Amino acid sequence: MSKLIVFCEHQNQNLKRSSIELLQFGKSKNFEVVGVVLGAEGQKAAEQATANGASEVLFFNDVKLNGYNPELYLAALEAGIKQSGARHVLAPASSAGKDVFPRLAARLDSSIASDCVALTVEGDTLIAKKPLYAGKAFAQVNLKDSPVQIVLMRANQLPVATAGSANPGAVKIVALPAVDLKAILKEVVKGASEKLDLTEANVIVSGGRGLKEAGNFKMLEDMANVLGATVGASRAVVDSGWVSHSMQVGQTGKTVAPTLYIAVGISGAIQHLAGMTGSKVIVAINNDPNAPIFQKATYGIVGDLFEIVPKLTEEFKKLLHK
Repeated sequence: MSKLIVFCEHQNQNLKRSSIELLQFGKSKNFEVVGVVLGAEGQKAAEQATANGASEVLFFNDVKLNGYNPELYLAALEAGIKQSGARHVLAPASSAGKDVFPRLAARLDSSIASDCVALTVEGDTLIAKKPLYAGKAFAQVNLKDSPVQIVLMRANQLPVATAGSANPGAVKIVALPAVDLKAILKEVVKGASEKLDLTEANVIVSGGRGLKEAGNFKMLEDMANVLGATVGASRAVVDSGWVSHSMQVGQTGKTVAPTLYIAVGISGAIQHLAGMTGSKVIVAINNDPNAPIFQKATYGIVGDLFEIVPKLTEEFKKLLHK
């Protein structure tokens, strides 16, 4: 049985859905799955990894890994791969994943497929599918000739089943190798929001220039609170300073694939569409019937968003709080 390493990202001590997807995928394909959890805050996540398919978890229980430092992450991941002897590596295509794994691939003289949306296994080879040219085309990437096969997957692309029972004996504490650091992380300033990151969210309500001013994002926040959603935004409103860049969906922002994406006052520029066309259901609200967003929408509502959004929010309240 071939070994497969999964980089297990966690937030607020819980394993992220993107990592759960990869653990369960590896188990379903009959790999011997080894999870790698970094940071002293990861004990609970390590146990969750064993409940989601990992036969063993290498837990780097070190406070220096609580914040992202690429040099330390690189050293820990390289040590984990070499210790496990795995030839297959899966990781979320998160900001940290897309930063550290190309470095790791160079160090291991291996190939990497990043930002993938589908994954299959043929024999002992990972076959990944990834979008090109802002999603206008797709490439099938075969990593069979690479000494270590590394694939970074977008979140919400693989199914997730109910977790099983954890096996406490499967968590192995591993020491962080010594690293001659060129930079030291002094502090991480977290945002005020406790909602899921856009890339992990199952429901997203996004706003664009049609909202006219920053204060009108309150309407979207009200709807998001009812739906348990995360609020996103187009590049235009981020550039205008209405909301933070962490909320931007699109080619130069975050790529998302929720079950439900509600686009409010967003025209649908190609850069925005590139970041959200992986959504399962897209609802567009815009007063311009010719807006490009309607070409991608599952459902479209043409009209005044200032009338439609509050009414929708009230209807959602009735449906969800009967």
